[in-house]
Amino acid sequence: MSAPRRSTSLRDSFSDSERMEGTGSWDDALDWFKLEVQHPASSSVSHHANYKCLLEAERVLVEGRGVVLVNTDGAGTLLVTNFRLIFLVSGVFSRFSCMLAEIRNCGCITGNDVVHAQQNTDHMLFSLLLFKSEGTENIIALGTIPLATIEKFSKMVVKNQSAPRHSERTPSQRFLQVIGKDMRIIVFGFRPKTKQRRAIYDGLLRCTKPSRLWDLYAFSCGPFKFTNANPKVRLLNEYFRLLGKGICRASMDMIDNGSYTMSNELWRICNVNSNYLMCPSYPFALIVPKSISFVWADSCRRFTANNFISVTSDEEVIQASNFRSKGRLPIVSWCHPESGAVLARSSQPLVGLMMNMRSNTDEKLVAELCPQLGDEKKGQRKLYIADARPRKNALANVAMGGGSESSSNYLQSEVVFFGIDNIHAMRESLSRLRDYLDAHGTTSSDGTLSLLRHGGWTWGGGNLSNMSASVSTLGDSGWLIHVQSVLAGSAWIAARVALESASVLVHCSDGWDRTSQLVALANLLLDPYYRTFTGFQALIEKDWLAFGHPFAERGGMPTVSGSSDRSDLCRQSSVGSFSLPPMRPSSGSFSPPTPSSSHAQNQQSPIFLQWIDCVSQLLRMYPFAFEFSSAFLVDLLDCVLSCRFGNFFCNSEKERQQVGISEACGCLWAYLADLRSSEGRSHVHGNPFYSPLKHNGPLLPPAAALAPTLWPQFHLRWACPSEAQAGELEAQCRIMSIKFSKLQKAKEGAEKKAKETEIVVESLSAELRNEKQRSSSAMALAKRASMETAAIKRAIQSLGCKVHYASGGDTTVDIETSPVKISQKSVFSPFTRESVGIVQHEDKSDLSVSISVAADDVVSNNPFGRVCDTLCPLRTRDGGCRWPDAGCAQLASQFIGVKADYEALDSLSIYEGYFKTMEGGK
Repeated sequence: MSAPRRSTSLRDSFSDSERMEGTGSWDDALDWFKLEVQHPASSSVSHHANYKCLLEAERVLVEGRGVVLVNTDGAGTLLVTNFRLIFLVSGVFSRFSCMLAEIRNCGCITGNDVVHAQQNTDHMLFSLLLFKSEGTENIIALGTIPLATIEKFSKMVVKNQSAPRHSERTPSQRFLQVIGKDMRIIVFGFRPKTKQRRAIYDGLLRCTKPSRLWDLYAFSCGPFKFTNANPKVRLLNEYFRLLGKGICRASMDMIDNGSYTMSNELWRICNVNSNYLMCPSYPFALIVPKSISFVWADSCRRFTANNFISVTSDEEVIQASNFRSKGRLPIVSWCHPESGAVLARSSQPLVGLMMNMRSNTDEKLVAELCPQLGDEKKGQRKLYIADARPRKNALANVAMGGGSESSSNYLQSEVVFFGIDNIHAMRESLSRLRDYLDAHGTTSSDGTLSLLRHGGWTWGGGNLSNMSASVSTLGDSGWLIHVQSVLAGSAWIAARVALESASVLVHCSDGWDRTSQLVALANLLLDPYYRTFTGFQALIEKDWLAFGHPFAERGGMPTVSGSSDRSDLCRQSSVGSFSLPPMRPSSGSFSPPTPSSSHAQNQQSPIFLQWIDCVSQLLRMYPFAFEFSSAFLVDLLDCVLSCRFGNFFCNSEKERQQVGISEACGCLWAYLADLRSSEGRSHVHGNPFYSPLKHNGPLLPPAAALAPTLWPQFHLRWACPSEAQAGELEAQCRIMSIKFSKLQKAKEGAEKKAKETEIVVESLSAELRNEKQRSSSAMALAKRASMETAAIKRAIQSLGCKVHYASGGDTTVDIETSPVKISQKSVFSPFTRESVGIVQHEDKSDLSVSISVAADDVVSNNPFGRVCDTLCPLRTRDGGCRWPDAGCAQLASQFIGVKADYEALDSLSIYEGYFKTMEGGK
């Protein structure tokens, strides 16, 4: 026999007098915080502005101090803002609460011990309160929840069953239980006679149930830095990709002038629903068979040929849409780029009470979803009609005019029922799973550990003998069975398309809940593009947002009544999500309040959450196939549930366009992309195991592999925080990836520096070679100068002169001649012809002659020069002398009486050829 369903109360343990009085309850902690707290309405706005944890445009509406989070036994400040319920604990209070928790969790300490500890630590607590500084608060994640994520909340009063001697000093305990859509149940404790609980409750009642869509925080915050491009443009870009026109890019001008109606050989984009008149819950653009020409005009008939003539008028189109529930006629969601098989979606057909209603237009449209196979010998393509509902549910819908198709009415078709339950079953299943996790988790809403509950060693919150009962409680929740049904149905659809090249038409009742789950998950299995960040966004925007999943109704948020006027933005009926003020129970525990609405009126259901859970199961089975990680899915789901961004507001594309969501609210996708841009692939949203080449085709999991488990990162993160860290291997791999990335960057930097150093070395080597060449040239010039000097010396010596070189660079020439004494001093420079150097000699001989050499352009007063100028017949026109080629030296020697070796002079030639001759002689 299965265990009974657990109530969302604080259990009978709260009424256990021994536990409440004998072990020191959290009420003892409240006794330590005896502060007179003003009514939250009297708190000044300036004090609220001191909180640094607030987001853009977030305002504090209600504040309560000395509130205890029963789940963790932490005391702190509870804030109600226009976006969140925030629980803050200062650093000193956090350490103090940990010390108190250790005292309470120790089974050998009694209530008297706690009272004694209270008396000894009153002065310490007073000091902590006195020196508490602003800006030091720490946000406790468990106690902080967006208002839109709150499913329901209620007030509770629990009377302690204390002994008579303690009856006067044990007042009733006041609680506020908050149940979230994200699998958490949290309980706050308040001191009596402070009216804080009433203020917090009233604040939640006002803020969690806004009467208008415009009252949500996303509109107060605005786009901020996360601007949102028009989703219509992104939808058209995805359509272009599916039709093989990926090089085309959509724009608002293209949408305004209607030039987006492109096509390929089989399919085309039509604008028949551009004004949302045919189907308000469908997008403005639809992919339909090319052979069907949709016309939306009065008294108009058109003909289109594609291997045969197909005539379709506007009346026939209306008939086709009228034959399907909510006008959601069969539309192409995905088409195979090679085989031509398609994955289509619609709502149930309206076959009538007698199940004999038919529509020729609908049958023709469905038949066009199965184009001829490429090989004519293979014949017509097969069509599978996948009904997501159980067969009995489909038959039950006949009473309301619905039902399912008959395979005899559709060519080459086969009808298959998947047996997936409706939204009400999913809602109750998740509620039972949440209760199970809270009862058997590490941190429960009653503040006790499951392993220490009931005073003895237990397993999963029950005795060892009740182990099977605990397991059956998890099974009775039915959540994993539902997840498996969705996974199996999607895998079956993907296999039919990939292996048989068959077309599949999927529908449920209205075609926006189970149909969206199956079609989107099958797309994910078939197309690797949808397993990337960009593709996953395109998939959600196409099959969930554009095709009209009612996010507002399923999430219990305000929606649009059909008008774009802000005054008409009213809340869709979601009665039953929030409980009525509870009665004061006498037994110490409380019962869940009875909802005021019927079962059918509550349209809230975790359909999108369940689909994300299915994606996480595929990510677990194929860790190399997805670019994103499980952490990305958790953050995506949290953003959707919190209503911080406007992407998932309203029930259809038409409503979001009427409200102007893309201009008025921030974009969730831009926010997530901004988080990833800071770290790239090393961000926690990235999958470190992603290998696109490993799974570049469809994923076709066998039935044996479709055994789901609890999603630790989401289901267990509040009840079992330590066990929720199932991605330890992934985290370590990410750390290694980050280190590898750093090493790679260091390597690239080192290689860059090595190249720069190599360039510098090459430059220095070139300079060194140039320097060597210059040095070699200088040595050659020096050698040549030395040879010239030696030649001049020999020439002078042949004239009978002696040449003496001084260390200072001066040269002295001694000339021996007749007794006539001629003395003249001049300057001779051995470096340049223009400069003047000194040639000087003083001798004791009878004749002393000083020779002066000047520049060619300087008129010389030397007597030798004047004689040469007068007598030399070979003097050049420009005044230059050609000695020793001329014979003037012999003539000049007759006048000056120079004794010379004329034979040696005849062999002299003071130019380059002379030295070459001399070198050759050597």
